[in-house]
Amino acid sequence: MPRAPLVSLILALRAAVPLAGQGVLVAPHAIYIDHARRSGTVTLYNPNPDPAEITIWTAFGYPVSDSLGRFALRTVDQPDSTLPSAAAWVQAFPRRLTIAPLQRQTVRLLATPPAGLPDGEYWARLIISARGGKVPVAGVAETTAVRVQLNLVVNTNIGLAYRKGPLATGVTLSKLRARLVRDSVAVWSRLQRRETAAYVGTVRAALVDSTGKVRSTLSAPIAVYFVMEPRYALSVAGLAPGSYWLRYELVTDREDLDPAVVLKAPAVRDSILVRLP
Repeated sequence: MPRAPLVSLILALRAAVPLAGQGVLVAPHAIYIDHARRSGTVTLYNPNPDPAEITIWTAFGYPVSDSLGRFALRTVDQPDSTLPSAAAWVQAFPRRLTIAPLQRQTVRLLATPPAGLPDGEYWARLIISARGGKVPVAGVAETTAVRVQLNLVVNTNIGLAYRKGPLATGVTLSKLRARLVRDSVAVWSRLQRRETAAYVGTVRAALVDSTGKVRSTLSAPIAVYFVMEPRYALSVAGLAPGSYWLRYELVTDREDLDPAVVLKAPAVRDSILVRLP
């Protein structure tokens, strides 16, 4: 009897954090390589019951915001000399590997920058593609002729920065505005990087009532590479009608990163009056 054909569906997912039963865990989630050492490491862990086949490569990209203020990743296949790309000269060793279930593997990153590279910060995205595990497709009846299953492929995409020479960072904050959207206050601002390195920090916002009491807060990590206008939302559910001050600031504090890699810059702040009906 001939072997039954297998219909295989490939699902490619881009995720910062793998879903249960998929992908691998990656640490750290941001990589910084300095010109003196020209190398770094990343650790991969396979939490799944099946072996994971890993492929690693680099690309050039950076976070942006779309017209609605949502975060997205802008990629450039062939960055020209006006873009500070390190994608062409940072490589992973090994680039292909298999990690057994519940095992870890350290991958080394080596940078070979061109001679005469000017001082500055250069960027890349490290992409870890994990293939492993098969999930039956729900709702499809199996027969002796056809079996349907899902081969999972999860791409984890993390930022990489290569630093040479003295660097500084900063950000300008302008066009702060807010609008009531159902039970939230949506907040936008225009953020533009200053100096020679990407601005990596935290956005903080608070709604303060007429007595000075903080009624709602927000805190979120952010990285400004060029210009963006991100959107955030603060809950106003249960707040009484009236006027509130929206206080908004960016600081170079990041609980999720090694303080040694975070470039310091003065905080920037603004505030506007928000009225709840």
